Amino acid sequence: MTPAMKRLRNKSPLRLTRDAERLISLSTGLAASGSRLEDARWEHELAALCIKLMESGNSTALESALDQTFQSNPSAHDALAEIAEAQAESGTLTIDDSDGDKSWDVMLLAIPLVAWSKYAVPSGPITGAGMAALDAITPQLYAHVLARNARLSVAPFLYSIDQMPRDFSSVRKLALRLGAAAMRQQAAHTDGKAPDTAPLLADTRFLLAGVAVPSGEALFRWQEHTEARNTRSDCLERWIEQGRPHLATLLPGCSFECLLPDAYFVNCRESDRFVRPPTIRAAVAFLESALKVNASQLRAVIAGVGETRVDEYRVSFLKRGHDGVVEGVVWPLFGREEEDAEPAPLGDIQTVLKDCKLGEVTALDGLFAPEFCEDCGAPLFADADGEMVHPELPEEVESTVSHYH
Repeated sequence: MTPAMKRLRNKSPLRLTRDAERLISLSTGLAASGSRLEDARWEHELAALCIKLMESGNSTALESALDQTFQSNPSAHDALAEIAEAQAESGTLTIDDSDGDKSWDVMLLAIPLVAWSKYAVPSGPITGAGMAALDAITPQLYAHVLARNARLSVAPFLYSIDQMPRDFSSVRKLALRLGAAAMRQQAAHTDGKAPDTAPLLADTRFLLAGVAVPSGEALFRWQEHTEARNTRSDCLERWIEQGRPHLATLLPGCSFECLLPDAYFVNCRESDRFVRPPTIRAAVAFLESALKVNASQLRAVIAGVGETRVDEYRVSFLKRGHDGVVEGVVWPLFGREEEDAEPAPLGDIQTVLKDCKLGEVTALDGLFAPEFCEDCGAPLFADADGEMVHPELPEEVESTVSHYH
């Protein structure tokens, strides 16, 4: 489970309900299936139960089943997560037209922008010049990302992860609402009640949109069988080239990278991965400005943190020659998929810090417990002696942003 998804999802209750037990039974059956025909039956039952729970607002049973299978049966967990995410981010709607009822497949599209700045990355309702930029972005999505028969409706809001739907039921509700707007070729609206977000210097921002296509047809340009076959890489290259100038209007004062627009959950995961190096670079740039030093006068201490294995690395920043941790960044790992990664995650962190030209980098041995501040809940970071402490900027430094991730 990625950090974004942990932030999107609420903590599950420990006791399993009958629905949760049924989900575990079905996903266990799917994981053990020996044929595609058997798969189809398990998937049909799982999908039907997931939809029933989401539409009744009962996401807690899904959360409980996912937590239980994550610990006891990873294959069943992956099978259940795949089905649950698919039912949350997509669906089928019907519209009356001159030819009678017509069925449409709809999906929640996430358009990620990984941004970093010396200032807080903006988020919230899109107005004024931003709306003009949004109007200019839409034709680029049609031209370089979506299939020819697709319809699109983009919500006029720049989301942080904390402002995204927080459970499967909410994701499905938004997917169907934006999908219906796309199907009817109507403008999307937001309710304007999204919470404030932490003022981070490096974070992902999302545009969310509904996409609708006649049932069974291609959603994306790279799916279409045309003479000039487009790959995902082709579409990303053209999207960056044509969309980036307009997207820049939404992120004043920021550097940013565009990811390929895609389904909601996969892009939450991809953005979590992509934002890690910019988070470290933004931290170094911030400290250079705040402390009036250059990177060679900074030191980084890397500690592996987790209960039984490394779940994340916490990178502490100190001024060379001083003992106090002045800033910290969390580099999250992504479960089983990261265990055998090449290069290893620790090597990736060291490479980014080397590119930032830090004066000294130390990786501590051993596994550190995931400790947090009792007062504010922020993660604690290891100092040079391996003691977990709260980062503190010197009193004379006026800071508007004191942590990153």
